[in-house]
Amino acid sequence: MLAARGLTPFYRRTVGRGVHRLFQLDLIEKTDNFDNVTWLGQPIWQDVLDLWIIQEALSEIRPALLIECGTNRGGSAQFYANLFDLMDHGRVITIDVEQLHSLDHPRIEFLLGSSIDAVIVEQVRAAASATEGAVMVILDSDHSEAHVAAELELYSPLVTPGSLLHVQDGIIDELFVFRVDRPGPLPAIKRFLASHPEFSWERERSEKFLITHHPMGWLRRTV
Repeated sequence: MLAARGLTPFYRRTVGRGVHRLFQLDLIEKTDNFDNVTWLGQPIWQDVLDLWIIQEALSEIRPALLIECGTNRGGSAQFYANLFDLMDHGRVITIDVEQLHSLDHPRIEFLLGSSIDAVIVEQVRAAASATEGAVMVILDSDHSEAHVAAELELYSPLVTPGSLLHVQDGIIDELFVFRVDRPGPLPAIKRFLASHPEFSWERERSEKFLITHHPMGWLRRTV
């Protein structure tokens, strides 16, 4: 009925946007920014709507190798590995500066160190070069602008044509509650896209469920 009256575009531009923001803030407060969300009992620290989008992306791309910068408590790496179990395909390399978990899974390789450390980067490059099939990257470690910019330059060449690069937590630059962590990923993403025409922003994927912690977070390598 709203579409028939021509109200839907107006709603989305005005009232809808405000409603979405208020709902997102309520979710963040209720869940302590999703700190208490778990996957099979393991803390995962992700918005559940964003997890569903990641699941869809993994199903579409079916990466032979998924590189995750930012292991934290390991729930996300386990989530990806369990999805790969269901697909009977794929493995995960996940990187963090400290070990906050005791996970062990045959599809997961844990690397301890900074994602921009030369030794770590070389290990991951070697693994990507030896991989037969698609390589996908998820950046979820230090969310400062400078660190994300460095990760984008280091890890984007490892993404195979047609695959995806996912930059998480650009919400830092949009919601006032995260202002102390600014500048965050969004300025780095925008500069990266301006200088890397081989990547394009997948807006529909990024905004599919109206709210996300990862605005402008889904980038497709086209060539």
